[in-house]
Amino acid sequence: MRPARFTDFVIDVVKNTPAADRVQTLADAGDTKRPFGIAITPAGGGREARWQFVGQLPESAKHDTFTDEPVTGPPAPAGPAPQADDEPEAWLAAALAHAECPEIATLERWSTRPGAGAQRGLTVTFHNGARIFARVL
Repeated sequence: MRPARFTDFVIDVVKNTPAADRVQTLADAGDTKRPFGIAITPAGGGREARWQFVGQLPESAKHDTFTDEPVTGPPAPAGPAPQADDEPEAWLAAALAHAECPEIATLERWSTRPGAGAQRGLTVTFHNGARIFARVL
């Protein structure tokens, strides 16, 4: 899934999540420096979280010939549902997992990696081998 389609997918997932009050593209939120991403305001008036999305094609794929055709398989396992007081990384990971998208193979939270630094985000790996790196701004 390329970043543009992923942005649309995430907006659809988040707007249907009761734990969110608002979701919009970064451009709609006033950020014109980053072409792909979203801004999410959790339910209850929590602090807005902004996310930048960067894509990586499957290994050996070329930008001029890669078609973004969905490849499906078992969805990534879902844990607890997103809660309004979750930190942004945990919130978005839970929302995406609960969407049970058959294109998403795995969701990896950066904070749970061994030796994780301060940067928060997710690596979303798709069944076709493509990845989205979603970074909290």
